[in-house]
Amino acid sequence: MKSGRISRIVQILTTLQAGKSYAVSDLSRIFGTSRRTVFRDLKELRAIGVPYHYDAETRGYTIEPEFFLPPIDLNLQEALSLLLLVHKAGSQMQLPFKNSTLLAALKIENNLPAKIKQYCNTALQNVSVRLGAQTSAESLDTTFAQLQTAITGKHKVHISYSTFFEGQVIKLDLNPYHLLYNDRTWYVLGYSSLHKGVRAFKLNHIIELKTTEQCFLGGENFDLYDYFGRAWSMIPEGRIYNVKLLFLPEVADSVVEVKWHATQQVTRRSDGSAIVEFRVDGLGEITWWILGYGDKVQVLAPNALRKKVLDAAKNMVKINE
Repeated sequence: MKSGRISRIVQILTTLQAGKSYAVSDLSRIFGTSRRTVFRDLKELRAIGVPYHYDAETRGYTIEPEFFLPPIDLNLQEALSLLLLVHKAGSQMQLPFKNSTLLAALKIENNLPAKIKQYCNTALQNVSVRLGAQTSAESLDTTFAQLQTAITGKHKVHISYSTFFEGQVIKLDLNPYHLLYNDRTWYVLGYSSLHKGVRAFKLNHIIELKTTEQCFLGGENFDLYDYFGRAWSMIPEGRIYNVKLLFLPEVADSVVEVKWHATQQVTRRSDGSAIVEFRVDGLGEITWWILGYGDKVQVLAPNALRKKVLDAAKNMVKINE
């Protein structure tokens, strides 16, 4: 589960313990998500053992105020999972307030029963995590905290932002809706005054950030999953394509064992190759993913994607000859 969703689920838990009945529409408005997302979060609460109740009269949900999840009453699996995340993966991830995260984990670890603590320490010596390259995060704590406060208070922010492709610095006012960690870096998503629509901005590309006194309206119904739609990763282009790829036997197994996209369909062939199909919004992002497999993949459809891959491959040959 992603960190943003975990944070929201914890907030829903504390909200429902306040002694007031909240309808799904209320929770949707409070947390700026769709009704579908609220139902999904409630299902997650039920899965981890939180006994919420539905009142048919008020059509709302509540949790008994005296219910709590003991912070240090962890079983072996829970403790090992937590320490694995913090000590192994957390040291490599771009975690905001990383020192505070490590300190919190150490406090919990220090209060574990001796046998569980000893087992975890021994087990973790034989476990390693490699997350790959991460982007620079020199001012992550400050930027993250400032944006988090602005999102909670619904305050507009003014940012100076270094664009990647244009190599320019742009200035804009942003109504921040959501913080997202994706593909090795943090993003803030919100309504941009410059683009006249919702856009995603990398936190490490923000040169200057100022929180204004001006509050913004809207954003309550922003849903991350609805916004990205069927984009390959984060950039929907407004047109759905049926993508069909043939992966040669040398890479077929490694490709099909990963769920790259929600629409993924796989057909294995007798020679060990695999045909993998997707329905994606836009071709830009998936083009670069395909190029990563070099001469071990063939684009069967659509023609527009085959041309993009071919043009990029020709340019690669030209500049490296």
